[in-house]
Amino acid sequence: MISALASSTAATTTTATPATTGSAISTNYDTFLRMLTTQLQNQDPLNPMEGSDFAVQLATFSGVEQQAQTNKLLEQLVTQSGGGLGQLADWIGKEVRTTEPVWFGDKALTLDIAPPSSADGVTLVVLNESGREVTREEIGTGEGQIDWYGRDAAGEKLADGRYSFVIQSSRAGEVISEDAVGAYVRVTEAAVGAQGVELIFEGGGSAPAGEIEAIRDPG
Repeated sequence: MISALASSTAATTTTATPATTGSAISTNYDTFLRMLTTQLQNQDPLNPMEGSDFAVQLATFSGVEQQAQTNKLLEQLVTQSGGGLGQLADWIGKEVRTTEPVWFGDKALTLDIAPPSSADGVTLVVLNESGREVTREEIGTGEGQIDWYGRDAAGEKLADGRYSFVIQSSRAGEVISEDAVGAYVRVTEAAVGAQGVELIFEGGGSAPAGEIEAIRDPG
């Protein structure tokens, strides 16, 4: 696991060298340019600089210029990597809570149940990736985390796949609310896109980082 502090420290340490080097190269570049200009202005018209010497100096001038540009680009890359990708690395391997469909296979899923306090009955509705209802079961009215083992009404395990969850809360036989249920899933990849940071989940599926409700260490 890469902590935020470690990422910040690494980014600070790595960025210092290119910045210093880039500054030095830029200074040498300016100095060389002034020297070359002064030399051209003050050379003896009767004994001008040899063409070969002039070509060498121009080549040196071009090399210094390219080095300055290269160091500038490297500095930008290190800054972006340390400040952006370093922070993205903190998501990898974590478990996040999301209402998007998550993968169910051999392990139980942790669901976070939070029905209204006024409800006297709660039904957990399971939906497949297409949004079609797969099964439903009555659960308690309590609030908290439960383990969902993916069994149908006959007690058989549901097929591996991505599922999402909804609770229907009722009072005196009348449905008073339907709320999406957050499930925990492991993050395997994080990427920056047009919509910001996108988290890729184990088994497929994704969600914007801004929509994540909670994060925890696995286990």
